[in-house]
Amino acid sequence: MSGPVPAGDAFRPASGATRSPSHQGGRAAALAAASAHYLRGEPIDMSALAAELGVGRATLYRWVGSREQLLGALLGEMTERTYRVAARGVGGAGAARILTLLDRFMRAVVDAGPLKAFTEREPRLFVRLATMPGTIEDRATELLTAELQAEIDRGALRTRLPTRTLAQAIVRVADSFMYAHYLGGNRPEIEQALEVVELLLRPCPGGGESPGAAGR
Repeated sequence: MSGPVPAGDAFRPASGATRSPSHQGGRAAALAAASAHYLRGEPIDMSALAAELGVGRATLYRWVGSREQLLGALLGEMTERTYRVAARGVGGAGAARILTLLDRFMRAVVDAGPLKAFTEREPRLFVRLATMPGTIEDRATELLTAELQAEIDRGALRTRLPTRTLAQAIVRVADSFMYAHYLGGNRPEIEQALEVVELLLRPCPGGGESPGAAGR
């Protein structure tokens, strides 16, 4: 749920390059092609990707930045796709709804075939992309911030922290437990993650406005 590149920099052009329509279209085409390979469980090779798109490597790098930047953007897109699917049909309200959504999301992530193929090939790169602040974390935090704020706005949730701060904390907790088996553990620890998140979601004591409502 996290990655190595700030969200706005996932596709930063090389120094002196301009963001022309052709650049934007090339960036989108490169991400779509890389996503297709990823979903088939295939490696992402920049030379092969450039040839597939009918451009030189320099042009591809100008469009997408480094290979890690491309992979960070790709995994950020996959994070959102998985999250949207996990959110479908989730009922309930407040903390219970958030916990159910996170449970479904985390289990979908660890069971995803394309991700398993990627981590088998490049486990260290995946850990770096998935656990460092950056593109993937930012995307997950944005999605969860919106979910938390929706529950706050309808009066189903009170929080002790500003909404985005709480969302970022939850994302980092989920990462540390969800990817425990890549960090020296034996298996993903989803139940433990949910226990910690449940503590973070406990209502703030007393009356007054929830800090989350003011700290969007």
